[in-house]
Amino acid sequence: MHESLQRPTLAYLVSAYPAISHTFILREVAQLRALGHRIVTASINPADRQPASMDPQERQEAARTYVVKRHGVAGALAALAAWALAAPWRLLATLAMGWRLRPAGRPRWTGLAYAVEAAMVARWMSAQGARHLHVHFGSAGASVGVLVRRLTGCHLSLTIHGPDEFDDVGGQHLALKMQEADAVVCISQFARSQLMRISDPAYWGKFRVCRLGVEPGQFRFSLREGGTVARLLCVGRLTPAKGQVLLLRALARLRDRGVNAHLTLVGDGPDRGRIEAEMAALALGDRVSLTGALRQQEVRDQFDQADIFVLPSLAEGIPVVLMEAMSCGVPCVTTPVNGIPELVVDGVTGLLATPGDVDNLADRLQALIDAPELRRRIALQARDRVRADFDLARNVAALGGIFDTFPRRATARPHPMQPRCEAQP
Repeated sequence: MHESLQRPTLAYLVSAYPAISHTFILREVAQLRALGHRIVTASINPADRQPASMDPQERQEAARTYVVKRHGVAGALAALAAWALAAPWRLLATLAMGWRLRPAGRPRWTGLAYAVEAAMVARWMSAQGARHLHVHFGSAGASVGVLVRRLTGCHLSLTIHGPDEFDDVGGQHLALKMQEADAVVCISQFARSQLMRISDPAYWGKFRVCRLGVEPGQFRFSLREGGTVARLLCVGRLTPAKGQVLLLRALARLRDRGVNAHLTLVGDGPDRGRIEAEMAALALGDRVSLTGALRQQEVRDQFDQADIFVLPSLAEGIPVVLMEAMSCGVPCVTTPVNGIPELVVDGVTGLLATPGDVDNLADRLQALIDAPELRRRIALQARDRVRADFDLARNVAALGGIFDTFPRRATARPHPMQPRCEAQP
């Protein structure tokens, strides 16, 4: 029998899928399917864009994904009724656990809402024949995943990214999630170390480092000659953690030093108003372009036009966008926070600026602007680094190997009925 026929169905659960800032999940799913894994996808919330704004692959994924909140009260009542008939005591235990799992500072009913969503996901999984659940991120989606496991006894695995999960360890019940999960995938050694910090050593064996990656062949690599105006590029959601306001201030420092540079900011988010106000206050209107969120091909076009990529983050996992820039030959300036030093080695595969230090960020940018040979050397070494350790096909194959260690036979508790879930969108 072909190996793909022997593999159990694996359900992926994400808070929002597909999402423009999480395209790496879509690529991961596509690669796993190409390797013969049967993956079905569920999302708590609808996709963050209308289909007309999506790439064709995103539209296809959105159409085949079960969206919990799209089924509303009727779907919730149907799931609760089905589980009340099939396994009433387990349903009560799940609701009780949900009550305890509410995030700190949130209303008590939040945890009950997680339990109801878990009942809906569990019913959908039953219809799909899926007894293995994988959840990206350790926040609300992981809470639902833990409750699905409590209700059905399914095999549960999590991918932990950081840093958001580590900002509120107690409020997110992260230690409990590490206890409840059967396997935990960490995208960096830094993430693994933080889970070790908050977990009993008895659970450390669950934590496996498996990095994200890109497909180098999908990017056009070229060395940057530079010109009279240094073209800087920053791609990322507009949030305080990404440090775009710091970058604007560094750009003003460069202008005041007589350095001719133009910055393109790609992305959107809650910090846009503050960024626009900062641009006006610093009189940077003619030196900054705000594009808003772009599709993947449009982002690649921006890489083709850039001389230097800069991401002055104050908190990160290991950003895939850095891997993409490095694959295109764009030398990077970023910060040594969280998992970034596992990708960017200062002076070798990029330059690292002190987090939050505007003058140091300006100095590091000017160092690249003024040194064409340094840009060339870093670009070549960065490309090799991505190919060696952050190749998507190789890393997803390793992830698939982790999934292949999951039990072949269903571990879920049997129940007397297999309720059919409502039609998928």
